[in-house]
Amino acid sequence: MKLENTGIEDITIDLKPLDHITGNHAFIRAGQWDYERVTYDYKINSNEKNITYYIRVQGYAIEGDVDRGNAIIKLMPPLLGKHYYPHGVEYGEEENFPESLIERSQNLVAKLAEDIAEYQK
Repeated sequence: MKLENTGIEDITIDLKPLDHITGNHAFIRAGQWDYERVTYDYKINSNEKNITYYIRVQGYAIEGDVDRGNAIIKLMPPLLGKHYYPHGVEYGEEENFPESLIERSQNLVAKLAEDIAEYQK
């Protein structure tokens, strides 16, 4: 599910402060990157058996190289996904998300967007 109007979409920011800010908000990049793209995930545990939710923030390099750490990243609209063990994460609009989870996700991304906005290019 795409989270709309969060304030994060289309922001451009240098990779290093982006990594720092997302880490402060528990959005983890880990090995989820290549030379042109980055992905940050925020894990939300669920009481449902074998279900975990993720908020995913993605971006792509408009200048520089992620591998070299000199990229300028343009952020995309964040996604809310549901992980089905052992199959993977589904982000489709047909997924059913509790309203409280959607609200929590929007609030978490809004707080992230506030901090990122200070560094946007």
